[in-house]
Amino acid sequence: MTTTAAPDAEGSGAHPRFAEALRALGLGDLVGQVRRFPDATRTAAEAAAAIGCELSQICKSLIFAADGVPVLVLMDGASLVDLELVRKELGADKVTRAKVDIVRETTGYAIGGVPPFGHKTRTRVLADRSLLEHDVVWAAAGTPYAVFPMAPEDLVAHADGTLVDVRERTA
Repeated sequence: MTTTAAPDAEGSGAHPRFAEALRALGLGDLVGQVRRFPDATRTAAEAAAAIGCELSQICKSLIFAADGVPVLVLMDGASLVDLELVRKELGADKVTRAKVDIVRETTGYAIGGVPPFGHKTRTRVLADRSLLEHDVVWAAAGTPYAVFPMAPEDLVAHADGTLVDVRERTA
């Protein structure tokens, strides 16, 4: 049985905390642009298929632990994060994928629905330059059932992200 996340008070599919974060940033108009789907869009491929866009137009919000400290990496949906490049960028000894409980504790959201900003705690944000290859990217709106569109430059700015090259290169 498929369940859907309850919309916030205005009928948006955005998580209420994320809708409030948008309003606090002066982006309340984006709440009405959130697209909600009956089935989860936890993966970039599921989200791209539901939206009808290119896989690379999906902005993945991924939490890693750099020497035990959470860091958010924003990556296009068609690419993988190169942990060695993240490690070098941060000057860390070790970078690993954060555990499920750390993701929720840090962001306030479940994996598959983590938005690029509006988190419970402030974390360092690295944004891969590959996101800038599009006029619009789609990111999670706080639930695995909802996404919102935004110009990548604006998304990176609102996330207070640093533009980096941390995409895994294929041979």
